[in-house]
Amino acid sequence: MKKIGLMSDTHSYLHPQVFKYFEEVDEIWHAGDIGNVELADKLEDFKPFRAVFGNIDGADIRIRYPEILRFNLEGVEVMMTHIGGYPGKYAPGVKEQLKQHPPKLFICGHSHILKVMPDAALHLLHMNPGACGQQGWHKVKTLLRFQLEAGNIQQLEVIELP
Repeated sequence: MKKIGLMSDTHSYLHPQVFKYFEEVDEIWHAGDIGNVELADKLEDFKPFRAVFGNIDGADIRIRYPEILRFNLEGVEVMMTHIGGYPGKYAPGVKEQLKQHPPKLFICGHSHILKVMPDAALHLLHMNPGACGQQGWHKVKTLLRFQLEAGNIQQLEVIELP
């Protein structure tokens, strides 16, 4: 079993309570628009860290993290990218990859809108953790926490930061 803390769209701002809410997780995943290397370093120093770059990220972030990350953890095939869309309206570059080789869990950011929804056609779960930075139009900073175990995604929690 692995406990995951999922975040996106920090835009160079790391809310201090992220460390409190992710204290018990095994890994932190970031779905892009990290903002700067210093923020990534703090998260990497805290927990094992997986990330993709976003559209606002500069070359320093882009050389460290890929645009699309695919991996298997605890029997769950994961695909993560920053600009991905959502079921029925996937981004053009992602749509074909999802159709050809659908993961069990598809994660993206970019919209600053928290969404967790199944895609019945592709038999996957879509997650967008919303945004936890200060840039953007979102009114509430959000994170997700969940567990992966024996091919299952479970114990999903939405966290709203003050």
